Amino acid sequence: MRRGLAGLVLAAVAATAAAGQVAPNSRLQALLEREYRYQLEQSPEQATMQGIPGFDDRLRDRSPEAVARRRAHVAAYAKELEAFDASKLSAQDRLSRDMELDRARRSQAFARIYGALPFDSDTGGWEPVSPMHGPQHDLAALAKATRFRDTADYENYLKRLAAVPLAFEQLTQRMRAAQKAGWMPPAPAMTHVVAQFAPFADGPIEATPLGAPFRNFPHDVPAGDRERLAKAGLEVLHERVAPAYRRLRDFLANEYLPAARPSLAASDLPGGARFYELAVESSTTTHLKPREIHETGLREVARIRAEMTKAMEAAGFKGSMPEFLDFLRTDPRFFFKTPAARLMAYRDIAKRADAELPKLFAVLPRLPYGVRAMEAYEGDNADHYSPGALDGSRAGFFEANVNNLAKRPSHEMESVLLHEAVPGHHLQVSRAQELEGLPTLRRVAWYTAYGEGWALYAESLGYEMGFYKDPYSRFGALTAEMLRACRLVIDTGIHALGWTRERSIGYLVDNAGLHPDFAAAEVDRYIVWPGQALGYKVGQLEIRALRQKAQAALGGRFDVRRFHNAILDDGPLPLTLLDQRIDAWIAAEKGMMAR
Repeated sequence: MRRGLAGLVLAAVAATAAAGQVAPNSRLQALLEREYRYQLEQSPEQATMQGIPGFDDRLRDRSPEAVARRRAHVAAYAKELEAFDASKLSAQDRLSRDMELDRARRSQAFARIYGALPFDSDTGGWEPVSPMHGPQHDLAALAKATRFRDTADYENYLKRLAAVPLAFEQLTQRMRAAQKAGWMPPAPAMTHVVAQFAPFADGPIEATPLGAPFRNFPHDVPAGDRERLAKAGLEVLHERVAPAYRRLRDFLANEYLPAARPSLAASDLPGGARFYELAVESSTTTHLKPREIHETGLREVARIRAEMTKAMEAAGFKGSMPEFLDFLRTDPRFFFKTPAARLMAYRDIAKRADAELPKLFAVLPRLPYGVRAMEAYEGDNADHYSPGALDGSRAGFFEANVNNLAKRPSHEMESVLLHEAVPGHHLQVSRAQELEGLPTLRRVAWYTAYGEGWALYAESLGYEMGFYKDPYSRFGALTAEMLRACRLVIDTGIHALGWTRERSIGYLVDNAGLHPDFAAAEVDRYIVWPGQALGYKVGQLEIRALRQKAQAALGGRFDVRRFHNAILDDGPLPLTLLDQRIDAWIAAEKGMMAR
């Protein structure tokens, strides 16, 4: 029998309904679909990223009035969810209610910290621009995800571009309010932000992804419309969008960043230690405290360090660990001479990974993925995954960094591809999108600890898939895991235990073997995005622990293919709920064994 957990649960729901017991609650289902529609209306950018039509002509309203309305909506939504008697709901309905209540209550907790300030109720609601976030990244990604099939799509895109000045003015107003209230970013980690605006503010802006749609028109756009649309695109880009980028860039450079705080810790913000604790809860979806996570990180660093030493010895290297790391960073054999060669190598890894998936999964997603080069303007950003459309009309893509070949060694590539594509992000996200019988909210949900935890766990599946055969690739996989273990130590160290930027960079260089420049960029990410980096290792450790629990409980009847689909086939979950669902799956497997 090759059914995932979703199939088992749906069968169980049907059986209980037939017996006159619990059936899916139509009122709850309607509420969840209404909430999903509301979220699209409030965040049209996400609708575009998911491939949902009808929202491509607008941008999110970030005015104080809109923020207040969203907070009021969350409070009302939580009350509606609380009105359902959990004991009278089916297993899946109860899970949906618990997930949404958890999200709503966490949003309310952030709102209590922010008070009357016009910040959206999440970890980064107070900081709309940083090295990791902001329109210098988001609008380009949005343009690449937008549908361009006919003239109407272009007209919608022109309206969205025309809305950029107002959206940027709202961001500026929010940052001014934050500045007055003391919610300011740490100066040491913000040094690269202004330069990131250069392609859009100084031009030529039409050479960025924002102008790409006007360079290549699909066949369904009549020839008579193309010249008009291209002219209108250049006009709005030059007369509205580029000036808006310049105004925002100048505000950042001349007013906002000079007032940035010298300290690093999120606990130094007006929200205090509670703000960072809430950021940790949000990222890990657990009740772990910063000190607990820090200690776990130290243990993992020591364990992985021992494995790295074994891999170095297996390579026959006779020097010290720092000498081996220097060898890997400088020996020509580990570097490609052309972007095309590195891209081809990634595609080869992808093909080999695809062939191994049936051994580890009972059900695989249908949506394909591609491997393409990152945009040149993205510079040294990490390789990453861009999800496909919810309706399957746009494939997912692994975006490979081929911009700086001298800093991208080949021994890291296998683990990166497995993390970002398959069996990592692409497999998990696409499988969730294709699940039938679940509310749309469940299919598109994102939890850092679940999604990034799964992707890091997927890296470890490389050993079972026949990767990491040579000691250099094995060392590359271990250094990737070491980076995530170091994050547990450094993130908590910075935001709760008083670590400095210099100490944190040194810790990464010494333990993960990163180039000092890369280590500095990583640390700056942890500084401006408190808690987020914790989700990877916390999630991986939880999934690994659940697998060990299932193997111990089921013995020789344990089926790793079914276990993996049990992890995936409820869609993304908070780790606390994932633990409960795997317990239920283990019980169901035991029940099948007893028949």
